[in-house]
Amino acid sequence: MTRFLGYLAGLALLLTIVGAAGVAFALHHYSQDLPDYKQLADYQPPMVTRVHAGDGRLLAEYATERRVFVPYEAMPKRLVNAFLSAEDKNFFEHPGIDVQGILRAVVQNLQQFGSDRRPVGASTITQQVAKNFLLTNEVSIDRKIKEAMLAFRMEKAFSKERILELYLNEIFLGNRAYGVAAAALNYFNKSLDDLTVAEAAYLAALPKAPSNYHPVRHHEAAKARRDWVIMRMLENGHISAAEAEAAIAEPLMMRRRDAEQFTVADYFAEEVRRELVDRFGEAGAYGGGLSVRTSISPKLQSIADRVLRDGLVAYDRRHGWRGPIDRIDVRGNWQIALAGIKTPAGLAPWRLAVVLEVANDRATIGLTDGAPGTVPFSELRWARPWQEDQKLGPEVRRAGDVLAVGDVIAVEAVSDGNFALRQVPEVEGALVAMDPHTGRVLAMTGGWSFDESQFNRVTQANRQPGSSFKPFVYMAALDSGFTPATVIIDGPIVLDQGPGLPKWKPSNYSNEFYGPQPMRVGIEKSRNLMTVRLAAMVGMPKVVDYARRFGVMDDLQPLLSMSLGAGETTLMRMTAGYAMIVNGGKRITPHVIDRIQDRNGQTLYRHDARPCEGCLVEGWDGQSVPQIPDQRQEVVSPVTAYQMTSMLQGVVLRGTGRRIAELNRPLAGKTGTTNDSFDTWFVGFSPDLAVGVFVGFDQPRTLGGRESGSTVAAPIFKDFMAEALEGEPSIPFRVPPGVQFVRIDASSGQLARSGDGGAVILEAFRPGTAPEPGQVDMPPVPGVSEAPGDSAAPVATGLGGLY
Repeated sequence: MTRFLGYLAGLALLLTIVGAAGVAFALHHYSQDLPDYKQLADYQPPMVTRVHAGDGRLLAEYATERRVFVPYEAMPKRLVNAFLSAEDKNFFEHPGIDVQGILRAVVQNLQQFGSDRRPVGASTITQQVAKNFLLTNEVSIDRKIKEAMLAFRMEKAFSKERILELYLNEIFLGNRAYGVAAAALNYFNKSLDDLTVAEAAYLAALPKAPSNYHPVRHHEAAKARRDWVIMRMLENGHISAAEAEAAIAEPLMMRRRDAEQFTVADYFAEEVRRELVDRFGEAGAYGGGLSVRTSISPKLQSIADRVLRDGLVAYDRRHGWRGPIDRIDVRGNWQIALAGIKTPAGLAPWRLAVVLEVANDRATIGLTDGAPGTVPFSELRWARPWQEDQKLGPEVRRAGDVLAVGDVIAVEAVSDGNFALRQVPEVEGALVAMDPHTGRVLAMTGGWSFDESQFNRVTQANRQPGSSFKPFVYMAALDSGFTPATVIIDGPIVLDQGPGLPKWKPSNYSNEFYGPQPMRVGIEKSRNLMTVRLAAMVGMPKVVDYARRFGVMDDLQPLLSMSLGAGETTLMRMTAGYAMIVNGGKRITPHVIDRIQDRNGQTLYRHDARPCEGCLVEGWDGQSVPQIPDQRQEVVSPVTAYQMTSMLQGVVLRGTGRRIAELNRPLAGKTGTTNDSFDTWFVGFSPDLAVGVFVGFDQPRTLGGRESGSTVAAPIFKDFMAEALEGEPSIPFRVPPGVQFVRIDASSGQLARSGDGGAVILEAFRPGTAPEPGQVDMPPVPGVSEAPGDSAAPVATGLGGLY
C-alpha cells in the first residue's frame, strides 16, 4: 500500500512538472508576439473634432468615430455600477481574469447544453479592453490565451480606474455611439450626470449586442435586458428594492438628440478642414478631439450666401431662358416619371415640377409630391430665349412662348399655390468679407452651391482683377511724390512692347479721351490711359513691389499692361490688399481659425500670438484695460493709405461705383472688368469691414457686352453692405496724423476759388504738397509717345478695355 501511494505521489509530481513545463512553454510561446500593452498608458481614443463659429455655434464635426471622452472621475457612480453588474461584478477584486466567473460559466453552459440558449461568456472588463484595444475579434483558443495573459499584465501596470476609463470610453454601444457619453446623448439626449437608474442600466445592457437591443426596433428584448441589469444591480447592493422597482416600471423611451444651433457655411468649413488636415494630418483632424474656434460670423455668412445667389440669379435672368431641365410624357403616371428625374445639383431650395397644361396667362404644374400649382405669366415674362453671345430672343407674350406640356422645370413658391420659374445659373461668383484690422474672415461664399461644385472661387480661382488692381499703381505714385490733385493727361499713347511685337495702343473703356485730369479722377472714372501713364512715370518695378507688398501678386511681370490688372490673383488676396488700405497700411494675414484646443483644453494654436500682460486675471477689480502691442508691419504709410481710401471713396460718390452711394454711408471701393467682360469685380470697404465680390464663368467667356463690374459685382457688394451694416453707427474713415485737407476743384486739381461752379472737395495732402494758386502739377511721361491725330478719336483696344 505504501509503495502504491508512493507511485501515485510520484505520478502526481511528474504530472505537476509536466503541467508546469507545459504552462511555461505556453506562456513563452504566446508571449512572443503579444502586443505592447504599455501603449495603453498614454492611449487617447479617437474623438470627434468640433468646429465652432465665432459666436460658439457649431459649424462642423469631423470624426471617424463619434466619441466624447469622459475621465473616470467624472463618471456617475450609478453608471459605473450598472456596467459592473452587467459585465464584471468582481472587477475590483480579480487579477484580470475571474476564476469564479469562469467556473460559474462552465457549470451554466453544461446545464444549458443541447438547448438553443447562447453560451455564457466569462470575459472580464480587463479582458475586453485587451481584446478591443490590442487583439482581433477572432474566435479561437489562441486569442483567449493571449487575452488572459494581457489581462494579467495590464492589471499589474494600470490602476483599475484607468482600465475602466478605457473601457467605458472605447466601447461601441450602437446608434453611432462610441463610449458612454455619446450613447447617453444619442439614446436619451442627456449628459451622464442626468441619467436615471433605468437609463444607466439600459446602456450597460448594450455591450453584448447593441443591434439586438435597440429601444425602438427591438423594444421588448431591450426592456427585458435592461430589467435584467437592474436586478443584477439590486443583487449586488448598488440600488435599493424601491429603486429597482421604480426603474423597472420606468418606460424605455428613446429621445431624439436636440438639434444644435448650427451654422451652414460649406465653403468656409472646407477651408477649415483643409487647414486642420495640413496641421494635424487625417488622424489628428478626424480623431484628435480638437475644439476649433473659427472667425466666421453666422449673421454675415447668411447675408453673403443670400446676396451672392440673388446677384447670380439677377445676371442670369438678364440673359434669358435656356430651356427645361428635361421632358417627360404626362399622359401616363406623370408623378412616377417626375420622381425618376435626377434633381440637378445646386437646385435646392427650389423644387422640380412638370408642366401639365399651358394657357396664355399661366402654366399649370405638378410637383413631385403630386400637389398642383400655377406659374402665372408675370413669373414667366423674364424668360426670353437665350441665344449665343449673350443675346436675347423675342419678348415673351404668352406662357406658351416659354413652356410646353411635359417640360420639367425648377420652381419656387411665391404665394399660396403660385410658383415662379427658376433656372440654376451657369455663371459663378464668390464673396468674402473680413475684418480689415485683424484679417479674420467673417464670411466666405465660394460659389452658387457647394453641392454642385466644391471649387472655392474665393481662394482657388486665379483670375484677372482688371481695374480693381489700379489702387496699387496709384499708391506707388502717391509714395513717389504724386498727389491726388496731380494732373495726368488722358489722351492716346503708343507703347513699344519690344522687338518683334506690335505697338500697344491702350484705350479707355469708353474709347474716348478726356484730356488733362487730376489723378483722383483717373481712379474714380477708371481711366486706363491715365493709369498706364502713371505706371510709366513711377516705373513698373515699383508697381511690382507694391503688388508684392500687399500680397496681391507675388510674381507680377514688369510690363505696363499689368498696370491695368492683366495679371492673375484670387479674390481673397485682393480683398486682403484692400483691407490693408483701410486699416492704415498695416499688414494682415487672412485667416479662418482663431484658436485650436486639444481634448484636454490645452491651446495648440492661436492666431493672435501677441503678448498681453494683465489679460490672464481672475476678474476685473478696477484695474486699467491691458494694452496689447500692435505688431503689424507697416506696408505703406498711413497718410498714403488714407489718401487712397479717400480716392476710393470718390469712386463710390462720383465714379464707377456710384450706385453704392445710395446707402448713404462711408463706403469705398473699386470696380474691375477684364477684356470682353470675362471677369467682373468689386472690392471695397467700410471703416471696419472689407468685402470682395467676383463674378465670372468657370470656363472664361464673355458675360456680355453691356456687363461690367459696376453692373454685375457692385450690386452684390451694395446688397451685402446694406444688410451687414444695418443698425450699425455710420463711422467716418479714420484720418491719421500728418494729413492736411485743402479745398480743391475736383475737375481741375487746382485750389478752389469762391464762386467756382464745379465740384469742390476736401482733398488730402501731405503737408507742403498742396498746389499753389494757379499751379497745375503735370509731370512728363518718360518712354511714352503721344499718339498722332485727334485726341477725341478712338483707337484699337489691344489690352485696353479693362474697367
